[in-house]
Amino acid sequence: MKIVSFHRDGQLSTGALLDGDLVLDFQHEAAGLPGADGPLDWMDTDGACHQSARRLVEGADVAKLQAAGAVLPLAGVELLSPIPRPGKVICIGLNYRDHAEESGMEIPKYPLVFSKFSSCVVGQDADVKLPRGAKEVDYEAEFGVVIGKTATDVSEADAMDHVLGYCNINDVSARDFQFADGQWQRGKSCETFCPTGPFIATADEIADPHELRIQFRMNGKTLQDSSTSQLIFNVPELVSYLSGFVTLEPGDLISTGTPPGVGFAHKPPIYIQPGDLMEVEVEGLGVLRNKAVSAD
Repeated sequence: MKIVSFHRDGQLSTGALLDGDLVLDFQHEAAGLPGADGPLDWMDTDGACHQSARRLVEGADVAKLQAAGAVLPLAGVELLSPIPRPGKVICIGLNYRDHAEESGMEIPKYPLVFSKFSSCVVGQDADVKLPRGAKEVDYEAEFGVVIGKTATDVSEADAMDHVLGYCNINDVSARDFQFADGQWQRGKSCETFCPTGPFIATADEIADPHELRIQFRMNGKTLQDSSTSQLIFNVPELVSYLSGFVTLEPGDLISTGTPPGVGFAHKPPIYIQPGDLMEVEVEGLGVLRNKAVSAD
């Protein structure tokens, strides 16, 4: 199942992509699904909302649902981040072997953990606003992991049972803020600095999360091109490690790090400018597109 969030008639809805160009609205009365208190209810793999939605998608009578108004053309809806406001956005730094080599840094012994404010999450085709005072805004293509079941101190063997699925993330970073502060929160959490989407592919859609091509393109030019096989700490290791000190909840987002080719590592550096079109593409997860605009 490919989960999306979108605006319909001015209201936030959650649904699923059907055949690539149709959207099933879980919240339309013709879908006959349980009422949800919010988008995160659809992310809870143990919950009635998610389980009912999965059964509907697997056996959907698309023509009947479309006639009733529960299925819409994808082109006619405004996609948002598939998780419009995650409870937590947890990020991992220096988690690709080839990126560590590019940076001339030692392979970390433990995950390097930081966070982004959940308020900076935006979705497909949303503008990324370059903040006033920042002249070195960078891109980072990342493979996102979405939690689907509450996880507290879980083992690596059980970790994948707590994963809902995966999505593209662009970990936009104001390097001048980041390096001047000596810590990363401000530089990573400016408004719109966490584009996510266009959908969540549930875990059963991805045969092996550790064998996926990951790319970043700027105005059509490929600047990052690697594979999740280069991850130093893989998905079970990260879920187990993180759940050892914080409870992970449905809809929480883990951004697993970026491969080589980030802007500040180029010679000369390549930083995001107003008008630049950014694309993040992880194999099987579609293409996340966002344009950069001036804060003014």
